[in-house]
Amino acid sequence: MSAMIQSIDANTAGAEHELTDGFHLIIDALKLNGVKTIYGVPGIPITDFGRMAQAEGIRVISFRHEQHAGNAAAIAGFLTKRPGICLTVSAPGFLNGLTALANATTNCFPMILISGSSEREIVDLQQGDYEEMDQLAIAKPLCKAAFRVLHAADIGIGVARAIRAAVSGRPGGVYLDLPAKLFGQVMDAEAGANSLVEVIDPAPAQLPAPGAVKRALDVLKGAKRPLIILGKGAAYAQADDQIRALIEKSGVPFLPMSMAKGLLPDTHPQCAGAARSTVLKDSDVVMLIGARLNWLLSHGKGKTWGDAPKKFIQIDIEPKEMDSNVEIAAPLVGDIGSCVSALLEGIGDTWQAPPSDWIDAVNSKREENIAKMAPRLMKNSAPMDFHGALGVLRTVIRERPDAILVNEGANTLDLARGIIDMYQPRKRLDVGTWGVMGIGMGFAVAAAIETGKPVLAVEGDSAFGFSGMEVETICRYNLPVCVVVFNNNGIYRGTDANPTGGTDAATTVFVKDARYDKMMEAFGGVGVHVTTPDELKRAVDTAIDSGKPTLVNAAIDPAAGSESGRIGNLNPQSILKKK
Repeated sequence: MSAMIQSIDANTAGAEHELTDGFHLIIDALKLNGVKTIYGVPGIPITDFGRMAQAEGIRVISFRHEQHAGNAAAIAGFLTKRPGICLTVSAPGFLNGLTALANATTNCFPMILISGSSEREIVDLQQGDYEEMDQLAIAKPLCKAAFRVLHAADIGIGVARAIRAAVSGRPGGVYLDLPAKLFGQVMDAEAGANSLVEVIDPAPAQLPAPGAVKRALDVLKGAKRPLIILGKGAAYAQADDQIRALIEKSGVPFLPMSMAKGLLPDTHPQCAGAARSTVLKDSDVVMLIGARLNWLLSHGKGKTWGDAPKKFIQIDIEPKEMDSNVEIAAPLVGDIGSCVSALLEGIGDTWQAPPSDWIDAVNSKREENIAKMAPRLMKNSAPMDFHGALGVLRTVIRERPDAILVNEGANTLDLARGIIDMYQPRKRLDVGTWGVMGIGMGFAVAAAIETGKPVLAVEGDSAFGFSGMEVETICRYNLPVCVVVFNNNGIYRGTDANPTGGTDAATTVFVKDARYDKMMEAFGGVGVHVTTPDELKRAVDTAIDSGKPTLVNAAIDPAAGSESGRIGNLNPQSILKKK
């Protein structure tokens, strides 16, 4: 129950009426809709709101920077299918959170950014209020929806609209603007309670058209070399059993995008992850389930996809996604669970498996690539290279399949995607569509809090620098997070030199042999420095078994990296060199 304020009714001497205020109405609206955790950074004008929310039983996780709180809220939305809540102060705090909000929208993670703001009458006249900014106008182009609440009686509707907008249809980020004056507004408690809205069926199923289902099955049935690509939308849908049944019943090889790894184990006999180039190039029919033909899939065209013509079947809840890059022969619009269930029903018991020559070709290439990679993963050298270090972390995840892997960096990310097998859904969290660095610690905190599972965050030293101060947050809440920093003294490599010969370090070089483990020790956690894969394995095993906040500084050969990992072609200078 929210706290009530006593007042004297002017018309009835001595009669007392219970009042409530904006603070408590917001809290009550969130609680009514199942919000149990808020991620944020305290400050004017939302400091008291955070205290009151905590007093009312909501868990309030305070970060050191709003962007990381926003990233935590975003990945909480991905993991739970409920909008994660991020709370920030006005202006600079709001702008810090906006990066996470835009990234959540791009990645289709449901999230609500709630920010305090200056009063409208001052902002609109540009009279110079404290941290004055028209935050609603700034947020609108960068998120799915944006709302401002000016009156306490509208708080219930405002929160309800934000929740529904975040999770309905294609999920995304929503901004909710709360001017400072709103928090202190007072109204009758009974009227306030009646104004709150419990959102009913915020993300209703969207059934595909029967004709579209038949068309998709006809295209798939005519394939000689079919392929199913699973995107993170398939993982978000939590239609795990239906997706597995469709893949196994159809017999079609599947390729998981990075955050879809584990929907079926990467060791599943139909998984074509280790034959990615072959299946993309040689397939003739491709079914996309929760995946988009964006840059991560070379827009569905070009050398990656080979010369043979392709037919695409695409399952997506957003009709405008169809034909975004190439023609979609069989668009299937609806939520993934409903679409996959309809396809399963349509397949029936007479479905013919794909031709054996296609299956044999995929299996042969997969086994060839796995065998080629195996010796590199067994190296126990000092200094370590990326393959030797990731090889032991691959074993850690195999031995602990319920642990959550958070991963970012350049080489650290790109190589880990292919090396570390996943066995359960929604256990791999990484940079997603934009490739944004700095998600690591925010994702790690939320993953630990939302799931209660151990978290292994594998970070490049550059990526870790964006959010590294949040190790204090990990220690403050005593979370079971083990951070491994692959430290090769720089961005991509630590061996670049200043081309002028001057005393300034090269632009990509960091302090040599930095000890990131000391940061975790400074806040009461465990810090470990390792130089070999064997030492790395022991340190990570100990950390996960203990459940203590731990940072392992893994010394990697400074020359081991490559420019921009696997996306060096996006660097304009690389393009010029090719010409």
